[in-house]
Parts: sequence; C-alpha cells; structure tokens
Amino acid sequence: MQAELSLHTEFSPPRQYRTCRKSAVCWVASHALRQWPLILVLIAGALGNAALAAYVPVIVGKAFNAVLAHPPRISYLKVAAALIAGSQILRGVLQFARNFGAEMIAQRIERDIRDEFYISLLGKSMTFHNLQSIGDLMARATNDVREVNLMFSPGLNLVIGSANFMIMPLLFAPRYHPALVLAPSVFIVAYVLMLWQYLHELRPISDEVRASFGRMNTRLAEALDGIETVKGAAQERGEALRFGKHARAFRDAFVRQGDVEARFLPLLLLGVVEALGLGHALYLFRAGALNTGQVVGYFGLLQLFGFPTFVSLFAYSQVSLGLASARRILEIINKDTPLDQNLGGYSAPMRGEVAFRHVDFEYVEGKPVLHDITFTAKPGMRVAVVGQTGAGKTTLVRLINRTYDVTAGAVLVDGVDVRDWDLEALRRQISIIEQDIFLFSRTIAENIAFGKPDATREEIIAAAKMAQAHDFIMSFKDGYDTVIGERGVNLSGGQRQRLALARAFLTDPRILILDDSTSAIDSETEDKIQRAIFAAARGRTTFIITHRLSQIRWADLILVLRKGRLVAAGTHEELMQTSEAYRRIFER
Repeated sequence: MQAELSLHTEFSPPRQYRTCRKSAVCWVASHALRQWPLILVLIAGALGNAALAAYVPVIVGKAFNAVLAHPPRISYLKVAAALIAGSQILRGVLQFARNFGAEMIAQRIERDIRDEFYISLLGKSMTFHNLQSIGDLMARATNDVREVNLMFSPGLNLVIGSANFMIMPLLFAPRYHPALVLAPSVFIVAYVLMLWQYLHELRPISDEVRASFGRMNTRLAEALDGIETVKGAAQERGEALRFGKHARAFRDAFVRQGDVEARFLPLLLLGVVEALGLGHALYLFRAGALNTGQVVGYFGLLQLFGFPTFVSLFAYSQVSLGLASARRILEIINKDTPLDQNLGGYSAPMRGEVAFRHVDFEYVEGKPVLHDITFTAKPGMRVAVVGQTGAGKTTLVRLINRTYDVTAGAVLVDGVDVRDWDLEALRRQISIIEQDIFLFSRTIAENIAFGKPDATREEIIAAAKMAQAHDFIMSFKDGYDTVIGERGVNLSGGQRQRLALARAFLTDPRILILDDSTSAIDSETEDKIQRAIFAAARGRTTFIITHRLSQIRWADLILVLRKGRLVAAGTHEELMQTSEAYRRIFER
C-alpha cells in the first residue's frame, strides 16, 4: 500500500489503508465497511426495534378482542400491559444499541476521512496549493467532513431504522389475512419511486449548498488573512458587502432545498394508503374475514409507515448533503499531483553540486517561465541569482528541491536527477529561506526547531546566535519559550527573518537557498547577518537571490536572468566587463 501511495503523494503517510475512490458512494462505503461489527450492531438494533414496535398493535388488537368477548376476558389486559411494557423496555435497549452503533460509526468515519484528506493535502504539490483557495479547503476539511459524519448519524441511522419499520407491515399483515399485504405493498413501491424522484431533484441543490458554503468561507478567509490591508485601505464596508453577497447565495441555496422538501410527496401518500388500507380491512370485516381486534391491529401496523415517512424528509436530505460533501472532499483527494516521494530513490549524503541542463519550466502550458537554463554550481560554491522582478529567479531555485518539476531538461544534484532522489532525503538536506517568512503560532524554540524537532535547547541557542537572533529573543520575558502569533505578527520583519535563518542553520543543510531573505533587515543588523550567512555558507552550496550589492560581490558565481533566460553567468569582475545587462543592474 505504501508503494502505491507514493506514486501519488510527496511523502509516505503515517497511517493509511486502501479506499475506493471511484465515486463518493464507493469511497464512503470503503470507510464504513471497516466498521462492520458496529454495522451489525446498528442493523440488529434497528431490526429488533422495528419488530417490537410492530408487536404493540398486535397485542392491542388482541386486547380489543378480549374486552369484546362474551364474557370479557379482563384478566388478559394485565397480560397485554405486561407484554407491552416488557417489549418496549427491550426495544429501548435495542434502540440504544442502534443509536450507539451509528454514532460510533459516524465519529470514526469522520476521524478517518479527516486524516485521509489532511494527508492528501500534505502530499499535494505546490502547483496545486498555489491554485487552490485556502478558505474552500478549510470548508471541505471542517464543515464538509462534519456533514459526512451527520450523514451516518442521524442520517443513515434513521434511514436504516425506517426501512425496517416499512417491512414490518408486510411481515405481520398476512397473519390477519393474505390480502392485507396489498396496501403495504402499494405504499412501499410508490414510496421508493417518489423517493427516487425526490433525491434526483435534491442532488444538484445539495451540491450547490455545499459549494456556496465553500465560496462564502473563501471570502471570509481572504478578508481575515488580509485584514491589515482591508483596514489600511478602509475597505471594511466593501468587504462586508462582498461577504453578504456570498451569504445570500448560501441562504438562497438552502431555501431552494427547503422548497423541494416542502413538496415531499410521501407525506400525501401516507394519508392515502392509511385510508385505503383501513377501508380494505373494514371491507374484509364486513365480509366476516376479520374481527374487530384484527382490524385494530392491522390499522396499527399501517401507522408504522408514519415513522419512515416523517423522518425521511430530514434523513434523506442529510444523506444528500453528506454525499455532496463527500464528492467535494474526494474531488480534492483525486486531483493529481505531479510530484511523488519516489520511495527507494537515491538518498545518499549530499555533497551539494547543482547542475541545470537545458531546463524549461512553465506553470501554465504554453506560457514558459524559464527557458533553456544551463549552469553548474560546484559543492561549497556561493551563487547569486539576479535579475528584474518577474525574471524567474524564485522559480529557478524552487526547482532544486522539487517544489516544482521541470517541464523539460533536468536538474541534477550530485549528478543525480532530482526526480530520481528520494524526495524526503533531498529536501532534508536543502533549506530555503523565503521572502515571505512563515512562523507558526508556537514558541520561538519550536519555530527554530521546526525542521529538527529533536534538537536540544543548546543546539537551538547556537543556531539563534549564528543568525544574530539570540539577543532579541532574550529580551522577551519568556525568552525561547515566548509564544509568537500566527505568521510572527508580533515580531518585526528583521526578527522574523533572523528566526528563519536560525531554523535553516539548525538543520545544517548541504544546500542553502536565501530568497531575498535579508530584505527587511536594517543596516545596523545587516553587517552581522552578512557575516553569519558568510560563515554558514562555508562547506555548503549557497544560492542567494538578492539586490544587495554587498551580497552579490562575494558570490563565486552570479547568474543573470532576463525574461526567464540565463543571459550571463560569471564572477562580478567578469560580468562587469562582459555583460551589459549585469552592468545595468549593478549601476541601479
């Protein structure tokens, strides 16, 4: 199973099992069947509950006959009362077993589906995540997963329970007269046809309800994520109006669902069949084929149809919403990701040689971002990547650790195509410090040790000192145990970048990539950081994307990009003499 999963994900999941992903029904069923003991408890409880419910009108019919007998058998009423009381106590136990089994199934399936979905998201490539809305993913990971839970309990719990109630009149009616199966048979056939039409009409509306919720959640997540921009531009009113538009669309979808539910025909069918069934029983009574108690008992059996009719209005809507949510979750899980972990691939300790061989790359087919890039960086070499905004600098370095895969050509690390490396082994030996530093809402120590969770406090402090971060960390009341806000919002830009440097230094990578990582550092700190980077670069290959001349100068190799092409490569002195494009960048 691990080998199969590695073909579709960037890493091996810690726990997984085979699921059917052909359709939402097949997928949910493959999760549910793992809980087969609980399913048996659910079915047994539902069957016993329905049978004992049907037993009551039978006893009541006999009690009528006992009272109407000549002479009346009043003593039987005590027996009837005891039988009804005993049967309903047992029925309550069985109903508890049914509800317990359904709830356990629902909770376990929610847990397993959420695990599978989260693992799938972690395994998707950056190309997928760059194109996917975070708000919509959160809606699928939380609300949609919860809807699948509710599909089982109370949804399918009530469906299975009501299905057993429907078959009881068919089983018990022939004890009175074979012809009395007519009304229950007509009801069941008509009910199934009407239910099929109801679910067929409800499905697209349920899909729209879930989709509109995802769009509303996306709008909310974007507004909250960019709240500083919203407030800075005084756009609170505009954002409120946009969110209101999506909220109204969500409401309207629910109203359309309610309109379909209001036209639920089995409610009318119930009244018609009960009237026809009672009329049929009275006809047999007048013909002498039934007695009074049997008519009463039979009519009580017909009233059992009331439970499936009334609960199905809610239960099948819940099932329809659950399946719509399952389709949304499965849609994301089934989306292909071009990267895989390549378990069993090359995983030797890295020396740090990087070579690009006629590399092309495009995010969207037909729109190249990089074209025919060829160069070699020897182990321990310091490489500066320069060029105007949009030249493809960040994209180039992201090909080294397979954040993206090349469209054509090859990227080699230590002479091995990165696609032939074990992905985890490749990335474990490469550290990237990006322009947009992401810090987690955890302690400073945990953020520094993110890439090496088992690091000792001494190692964390050493990495922080190397990144010139120790002094400002100790200025906080709790030092390394200070909890920082999401994305490090309570830190300055320079402080965030120094923590990112410390995180990179701690993992001791063979290849270090700095994507304009010192842009937010003040001039007073820059010299210290420069010395820290220079010291950290010894013995490892370093790629640095920068516009700072002080960092460009000390590079062993400078790559000049222009509109996705490598127009020049060499040392600072060489390029100043041979490259007009480099001279223009340097002069600016």
